Amino acid sequence: MEKIFNSLGQSLFSELNDGEDLILSFYGENSQFVRFNNASVRQTGLVDDADIGLKFIANGRTCGGGFTVSGNFETDLKRGRAEIDRMRSESDQIPEDPFLVMPENSGSSHEIKKANGLAFNNAVDAILPAVSGVDFVGILANGKMYRGSANNLGQKHWFETESFCLDYSLVTPDHQMVKGCYAGSDWDQSDYESYVKRSREKLVLMERKPLKIETGEYRTWFEAAAVADFLGMFSWNGISEASLRQGCSGFGRMRHDDVRLSTKFSVIEDFSPGFCPKFNSNGEVSPDSISLIENGSLKNTLVSSRSAKEYGVESNFAEGGEHLRSPRMEPGSLNHNDVTKNIDKGLFLSNIHYLNWSDNAGGRITGLTRYACFWVEGGEIVAPIETMRFDDSFYRFFGDELVEVEDKLTVVPEVHTYGQRSLGATTCPGILVDSFALTL
Repeated sequence: MEKIFNSLGQSLFSELNDGEDLILSFYGENSQFVRFNNASVRQTGLVDDADIGLKFIANGRTCGGGFTVSGNFETDLKRGRAEIDRMRSESDQIPEDPFLVMPENSGSSHEIKKANGLAFNNAVDAILPAVSGVDFVGILANGKMYRGSANNLGQKHWFETESFCLDYSLVTPDHQMVKGCYAGSDWDQSDYESYVKRSREKLVLMERKPLKIETGEYRTWFEAAAVADFLGMFSWNGISEASLRQGCSGFGRMRHDDVRLSTKFSVIEDFSPGFCPKFNSNGEVSPDSISLIENGSLKNTLVSSRSAKEYGVESNFAEGGEHLRSPRMEPGSLNHNDVTKNIDKGLFLSNIHYLNWSDNAGGRITGLTRYACFWVEGGEIVAPIETMRFDDSFYRFFGDELVEVEDKLTVVPEVHTYGQRSLGATTCPGILVDSFALTL
């Protein structure tokens, strides 16, 4: 795929006139997809696919385009030429952009992440024995993914990685579910079987009669998957410099009022594991790591080159939307085996869903408990709880109410496969908070 990208780029750049610039982006994969239902294969197939995105710049204006790569060079070149002609014509119809960031040649990169992954022909036999006897549903996405960026000034980046992601649910006869997501680069059969074993243990608990919990504030344990969902909210009117400048970020109190979170809470943007490329869609390369929240204090925001130009600050080459791509929350000291004992009486939440801001300025997040959420009493899980709505501020559960942080990190990958497989992951521990508000 890299050769295809290089050849098309060289030819399309030669189509440009004086005063025109072009940035190309490549998105490709060679993936196996297997859908499971009732611990059996429902559907299987292979996807060998690629798309090219184009950003055309001329006279202070930008137009975007793209096309699907067919694999036939002449066909793809024709498609690319047609897109350039269209964007050249349309660019005359739009106003100049005062904060346009022009492409540069600030260096090239080439990164290939090799892995001992799950072989396509072994995947089903590796997965199904561990889930025999239960209603197992889910999807396996497995294989290589490719990203590239190049411009007419000579800058070129290529990123290639191999990974798997098994996103699944175990279902009781009463249609209660336990969700799991086993993912990584190197397949470890014993680790996978241990992971599924923990899910099966939760499934047994889910067969107990659910308890109706009254609204109120409870001591609560959030598993890593739930913490990852909270951190994901930081990408939406959160850690973005533009959002802060526009007054719609939940982090406004941390910047303007010197409010701090718990000293046990630290988050960095960390590209070193190789879950996604360091370069963005403009071909700009971020540092290996960016400290965002350090011991509860806001140290940095995500700053795109556009925001840097508009607000007169230094860019750290975030993506245009200034969202998190590879966040990592620092671990603590709480051993997972001691979690229920430390809860004593309260909630054990494996997953949360349907999150949204209920009060941006106050950092309040609302959502639902769902999938393997339990009531704990006397340090033991008693029963699952009925689905409840919560509404609380991250200034509380990542702040004064944060009791302890798990000593183990879990990789929670992006699992979206709409259009194509997503890159990126959140690496985080579970957390124990002294008070968390259930509201409905």
